[in-house]
Amino acid sequence: MNEVMDPKSVGPRIRMMRPNLTPLEAKVVDSVFGRRDFSVETALKDVAETAGVSEAMVVKIAKKLGFSGYRDFRQNVADYVRVSDAEMHDELSPDDSGAEIVSKVFRASIQALEETLAIADVAAFERAADFIADARRRDLYGVGGSAQIARDVAHKFLRIGIHASVYDDAHMMAMSAALLGTRDVAIGFSHSGATLVTLEALQIARRRGARTIAITNYSHSPLAEAADVVLCSTARGSPLLGENAAARIAQLNILDAIFVLVAQRDVKSAEAALVRTKEAVRDKRRG
Repeated sequence: MNEVMDPKSVGPRIRMMRPNLTPLEAKVVDSVFGRRDFSVETALKDVAETAGVSEAMVVKIAKKLGFSGYRDFRQNVADYVRVSDAEMHDELSPDDSGAEIVSKVFRASIQALEETLAIADVAAFERAADFIADARRRDLYGVGGSAQIARDVAHKFLRIGIHASVYDDAHMMAMSAALLGTRDVAIGFSHSGATLVTLEALQIARRRGARTIAITNYSHSPLAEAADVVLCSTARGSPLLGENAAARIAQLNILDAIFVLVAQRDVKSAEAALVRTKEAVRDKRRG
């Protein structure tokens, strides 16, 4: 790499590489990020001793993460730590007051949004919007919380006349994917990028010639490898919230941006559909 990146993007880019790391390598990275005193002055020997590994291992990990060496890694991580500390939210604690909990949860989401924006690949957003706008069928796959994000997306698209189907059952996903073709798009939602049923559905869709999009937290995950376009969210972990809570907010914003990009491709049609769908539900409201 041998370059100074946008400081806000350093942590997310390293987190996205975690699926490529061994447990020991991940432990070394965690020990670095667990240090509040990490700076451009932190010696390689100090990092190695703290993590209980050799200096050569630390250099190897730095290169595996895409840096030219330890100094490149140290400079970028130190910049990220400095920026993050200025905005840092303390970890949630069972002893927190109501006001502290509300503040920390909001700050975690704000940080996830800012870091997701820092790593956003605008070309990938545009390509995904093209796939969705031009598709004959749009099938969305996800389970658990990811299925809820998919339903939110389908709801938004329906408002502007873009039909999308959501599948959260393994058999239904597989059958849906098997019926897709070159004019269709399949979108897989998985925070980990390793949810087996979602991965299998996207792989089937790809074999059938459909365009594939992955919405995930890890750019090097199995789901990402099965996709033509990868849109990544990012969020720090937390003992109480985990990564998923804040990452979900980031993923919803990613899809909001895609929604607007798709609508932009045929504004008149989107506006006309929006008027009709608003009128259709107006009588369903009280008062």
